[in-house]
Amino acid sequence: MSITKWTPLTNLISLTDRLNRLFDEGFLGEMEGEHMPLTRWQPATDIYETKDSYNFKIELPGFKKGDVNVEIKDNALMIKGEKKMDNEVKKENYHRIERFYGSFQRTFQLPQNVEADKVKAKMESGVLEIVIPKSEKAKAKSIPVEVK
Repeated sequence: MSITKWTPLTNLISLTDRLNRLFDEGFLGEMEGEHMPLTRWQPATDIYETKDSYNFKIELPGFKKGDVNVEIKDNALMIKGEKKMDNEVKKENYHRIERFYGSFQRTFQLPQNVEADKVKAKMESGVLEIVIPKSEKAKAKSIPVEVK
């Protein structure tokens, strides 16, 4: 009996290949009439903190200003939107649909130390950027140390 190194990803890769084949074979056939199911999805989001603010970057390619709603309520940031499927191509002419469509909602709990009335949001190149300033009392302050 020989000792072999265990590689947990081997089984995962095999499973992924099998699922891909299943979907490739299953979805090339006829689509479900006029009502193609829309997949529930969530846009990728990066969140980082600076000394002055909490920052969110949300990927929303193809979205316009009116397609997205941002609000803060009860110390929670809520982002809602909907991406509608293009109707330029007949559904029966598709071989594969990999882009996500439909509505989404993301909610992020915020700390108590934010200034909700000073939030700024802008959309550029398919990325929604939200900057939420920290309150003055929450910002880190440098305290000098006396040496005796």
